[in-house]
Amino acid sequence: MLLTAVTSINNGIYECERGRSKSDPYTLTVEDAAISSSTHYTNGATKTDSVARLIDMRSLLTLSVLLALIREDKGQKPAVFLLPMFPDVFAGDDVTLICKGRGEPIKWFINGDPQSHQGSSMLLTVVTSKNNGIYECERGGSKSDPYTLTVEELEPHAQLSPFIGGAVMSKGGGRNLVLYVDDDAYGWKCFVLRGESGFVIKPDVLNKTTAVIYAELKEAKRATFWCENGTRRSNAVTLKMTELKVMLDPPAAPALLRESVTLRCEVWGGKAEKATFYKDNKTIPDTDITKDTYIITSATQADTGQYRCHATYRYSHISADAARQEGDSDPQELKVIGGPPAATVESTSQNNLKCFCRNCPDNCTFYYWYHTLPNDPRRRLPENTQIITVEEGGLYSCRRVCGKGFSRFSNVYSYTAQPEPVNVLPIVVAAILMVLGVSIVVLIALKRRRRGGGSVQATAQAKDKTTGGDYEQIQLTDQAVYHTLGAAEGQGQGEGQGEGQGQGEGGYEALKSVKVEMYQTLSSADSKTPAGESKGGYEQLPQKDKDYEAVAVEDNPYEELKAGQQANQ
Repeated sequence: MLLTAVTSINNGIYECERGRSKSDPYTLTVEDAAISSSTHYTNGATKTDSVARLIDMRSLLTLSVLLALIREDKGQKPAVFLLPMFPDVFAGDDVTLICKGRGEPIKWFINGDPQSHQGSSMLLTVVTSKNNGIYECERGGSKSDPYTLTVEELEPHAQLSPFIGGAVMSKGGGRNLVLYVDDDAYGWKCFVLRGESGFVIKPDVLNKTTAVIYAELKEAKRATFWCENGTRRSNAVTLKMTELKVMLDPPAAPALLRESVTLRCEVWGGKAEKATFYKDNKTIPDTDITKDTYIITSATQADTGQYRCHATYRYSHISADAARQEGDSDPQELKVIGGPPAATVESTSQNNLKCFCRNCPDNCTFYYWYHTLPNDPRRRLPENTQIITVEEGGLYSCRRVCGKGFSRFSNVYSYTAQPEPVNVLPIVVAAILMVLGVSIVVLIALKRRRRGGGSVQATAQAKDKTTGGDYEQIQLTDQAVYHTLGAAEGQGQGEGQGEGQGQGEGGYEALKSVKVEMYQTLSSADSKTPAGESKGGYEQLPQKDKDYEAVAVEDNPYEELKAGQQANQ
């Protein structure tokens, strides 16, 4: 590119691309000289001389730009560098090796062996330690310095995964990626690499150990997302874009040996009524398919390959009479790897758990334990020993710390908290005291009842005796009076009607006079009692027995009357 008579209008950043390789940016800055008719010149210089000098300066600038471009194009040695620029590469990452430089053809070498790949970039998906080696490239006969790729068969510090969905999105779509960390989510930064252009994404922190980012592809066909905090980082998640209505959506995480893998045939804006799956263009039997889902229950290396699906669908949610449609998805690669060694949790006693990692490397040291409660995020426990004692119920897991990374998470062990042992001694003592108390109360009640019953019985017997005696005495008195009256009456009749009648009447009058006298005596006694003392007299009712006995004594005149009558006889 020849620039003549440059001015500040030509300022900018210049880049060139040969094949599919783009150069580094070159910044061109031109300072315009101020020229005007009112300018004064010294040493006899004229305006024409200044303009000529300015033109010479521009010519020199044009020559320097051309020389710079020539040097970049011809004298530069190719170089291999890695994208993303991870401090460490872990198993399952997607990485790209770039051959930077000029010239054609492009050749690649791995451990000195030539490769068939001829592009300026080499994409390595779901890398493992099998990808370890020395990588070199050659451009225009010039060979780069070797680049050593080392993949750690471990997991990184943090985990990044889609909140929902897999690795494929429709064009213009987006997806939330959730970041889980052990310590503190604050201080972590996330990045996206689209092609060879990288951008920073600020995560939204949900709580101490969880953050989320919104991942979108923009116009890129694929993009890789990851997060870092100093030298620590998360796993990388690669999302791919499709422009078709039907899409095969594999999981974003690597497919691991002997683990379940789910492939879904999805329809943009709808749902598949029926789906047919293909592996390497061969139909997968319908017996292994459930409507729109194909599940590999235990993955093996034989399951590695290119998968796609064919779906039959209708937009029935828009119209009940919507026409049935069909479509194919883009092919998606599924790569099954062994992955990092996995830990195992076992119970060694009622509340002791032990973490095993039989295939972990020798540089593994201590252990990380994790506890999860329902509806709560996973949290790391302070213990770092192989065996821990648990008391709280929930889900427990572990992993082993191994230098730059970790083993895979163990299986989840569900622990149910044991009920606290009950001290029965206080309960037994309380029960004994209650029984003794109730027994004492019952005994006291029975004793009082017996005492009360004896008193009532004695009172009743005494009353019966008293009443019976009085009744017999009264009965005998009445009978005596009756006999006396009868005898007197008989004598009167024998001696003469008038005299006997008179004596009989006299005897009756005597009896009557006695009763009248007694009544009057009682009445006069009552009348003599002051009104204020009547109540007091009422309270002396128990003394009536004595009065009654006095009345009984006064009945003796009847006996005297009887004796007198008997004497007359």
